[in-house]
Amino acid sequence: MSAKARTRPEMSRMQPADLDRVMVIERQAYDYPWTARIFQDCLQVGYDGWVLRVDGRQVGHAMLTVAAGEAHLLNLTVDPRWQGYGLGRFMLRELLACACHEQAEALYLEVRPSNSAALQLYLSEGFEHVGTRPRYYPLPSGREDAWVLRRACEEPAGA
Repeated sequence: MSAKARTRPEMSRMQPADLDRVMVIERQAYDYPWTARIFQDCLQVGYDGWVLRVDGRQVGHAMLTVAAGEAHLLNLTVDPRWQGYGLGRFMLRELLACACHEQAEALYLEVRPSNSAALQLYLSEGFEHVGTRPRYYPLPSGREDAWVLRRACEEPAGA
């Protein structure tokens, strides 16, 4: 199977019917995945849930919240079989644009310092390390800190 995209990826609002595939991807991507209940609760309270499709195939998802001038990227996941094709970068850029469009001054997220691929993506997209949440992520033995990253929303070109 070739995971190379033949068409432009498309993002759409997450619907309850998307959750079965969301959970398959979550379990494949993480040792400690979110539960279906977490996604359901996020959608119920009005967070912006998104799914990513390539050639009609659901290959990723994200959860974003925007309030009080700040956006927080809670989850961004690409199916491991589809990683390495720029889909995470595509989603991140789309989500940043969404946050800025919703009048956020900045987008925040947490990342494991040990997740070098994600960390490199975020830093290459202009995110800056602004803090640390001690013992934030579970590990098989103990816990790992989270780095808090921030990227300011910028004025569109020509504004």
